[in-house]
Amino acid sequence: MGDDEHHDFETSGSGASTTYPMQCSALRKNGYVVLKGRPCKIIEMSTSKTGKHGHAKVHLVGLDIFTNKKLEDISPSTHNMDVPNVTRTEYTVIDCAEDGYLSLMTSDGGTKDDVKIEKNGDIYNVIYPGLEEGKEYLVTVVSAMGEEAVAAYKEAPKS
Repeated sequence: MGDDEHHDFETSGSGASTTYPMQCSALRKNGYVVLKGRPCKIIEMSTSKTGKHGHAKVHLVGLDIFTNKKLEDISPSTHNMDVPNVTRTEYTVIDCAEDGYLSLMTSDGGTKDDVKIEKNGDIYNVIYPGLEEGKEYLVTVVSAMGEEAVAAYKEAPKS
């Protein structure tokens, strides 16, 4: 390779893909799986016996980790299913805009301003007035397959 060649590699987060394959029979309850194109937490799974045509089937029921919608799928136990790379990151809340966009402080001191909570939702109704009163909050942001959402929040311990 010559020294004049220049390569640009796009990376997302940790440079990893958004999902990885796992054999259906290796999936476990409370684990994650992609059902109908959505990242889900497995809440129920059952295996049916092999029929006259061979494969045992696995019936999966999962909750979408962002919308909490229930999704189901059936797959042969020997087939691979996609498993989403799910990350949970804790941030300090700097501000909450009236439209629900949060301004968050990252662990390296930078800011992240692209996470939105539902206006007048449960989290908004605690954090928005709480910040006005001078309270500090920590939020846990779950990321999977290019989507992010606040999964939990708590009042920051007084320093």
